[in-house]
Amino acid sequence: MSIRVGIGGWSYEPWRGLFYPEGLAQARELAYVGEHLTATEINATFYGRQKPASFAKWRDAVPAGFVFALKGSRYCTVRKNLAEAGESVGNFVAQGLVELGDKLGPINWQLAATKRFDADEIAAFLALLPPEHEGLALRHAIEPRHESFEDPAFFALCRKAGVAVVLADSPDYPVFEDQGAPFVYARLQNARADLEQGYPDAELDHWAARAKAWARDGREVFAFFINGAKERAPAAAMALIERVGGG
Repeated sequence: MSIRVGIGGWSYEPWRGLFYPEGLAQARELAYVGEHLTATEINATFYGRQKPASFAKWRDAVPAGFVFALKGSRYCTVRKNLAEAGESVGNFVAQGLVELGDKLGPINWQLAATKRFDADEIAAFLALLPPEHEGLALRHAIEPRHESFEDPAFFALCRKAGVAVVLADSPDYPVFEDQGAPFVYARLQNARADLEQGYPDAELDHWAARAKAWARDGREVFAFFINGAKERAPAAAMALIERVGGG
């Protein structure tokens, strides 16, 4: 089974002393994440272009088997017409992410919460997502956040393109359960500050069972604890890793 579990990024002040040991140098934080988790989702790629040297540095900081999911650029996804994002998508994949090599996980194209489903627009956008760059295979996921995407036509377009629909377990946005892609991308956003692990045991057991079922079905699974009580995310991730047998 291939199940990877992580958090969002690695730089977050409340994790220092709670997840990171007291006195751990900030330059060592990513390596520490790599020692205890199996993935992380990089949000910085949503806001701006990164340098190839940065991707290479991140790659070398973590062990074999660890993966980095990337948030697609806002210049691609936060626009009036997604069909016109071709140049921006090209710039995104050409920024040096190939330096991650086999540590590159899926790219999450998170749409604006106000973006409504339009079949022609979404079909055109999905067609812009390249299957590879410089010989490195790329995997894509799309995260709609408007209820109009609860439409069989949308899921059919994603299945045809091999693009995963992000399962965002969120109190603020719709939850899209269709999992027709070769991999599953889950963003778990209901951590609670009053629980050391962020989630009750029963909920962690539930997500572990789902992850194992997806994996048995032949899908690679990526699960990230994002938002909610973010300070609890690393503990929640470690608890889920333990339940799925280390990934």
